[in-house]
Amino acid sequence: MDFVGAKLVLVQGADLLTYLRDEKPGLPWAGQWDLPGGGREGVETPEACVLRELEEEFGLRLGPERLEWRRVWPSMMDAARLSVFFAGRILVAEVAAIRFGDEGQYWRMMPVAEFLAHDRAIPEMQRRVEVALGELGWGVTGARATG
Repeated sequence: MDFVGAKLVLVQGADLLTYLRDEKPGLPWAGQWDLPGGGREGVETPEACVLRELEEEFGLRLGPERLEWRRVWPSMMDAARLSVFFAGRILVAEVAAIRFGDEGQYWRMMPVAEFLAHDRAIPEMQRRVEVALGELGWGVTGARATG
């Protein structure tokens, strides 16, 4: 598959893993809340791309089996190209083990509902989170629906 990058929503309970982007001039979506992920390197697969980015950005090493949902979308940088969006869960112990890298100002576990309503979250990331969690049946709380 030809794609430019991949992003990931990781949910723990009613929260998701986010980070505040740097305020560098010319940086797309500077100062906005974003999700783990980034650009493809070489010929890596979408799974390898998003998991590498997660490790670089948050110091977390997860296996591809942790990616529970996937959808291909037009890239936010170039609508003529593709990007891949994943969803999965993060454990409490993994949140405690996060070692934030050098991209972004800081990270936080943000309530899903807050992220979806936040005026400084990247709008397309909000939309993709809402679609992923809705299709997974996790809703805005991140919890799997019952019944």
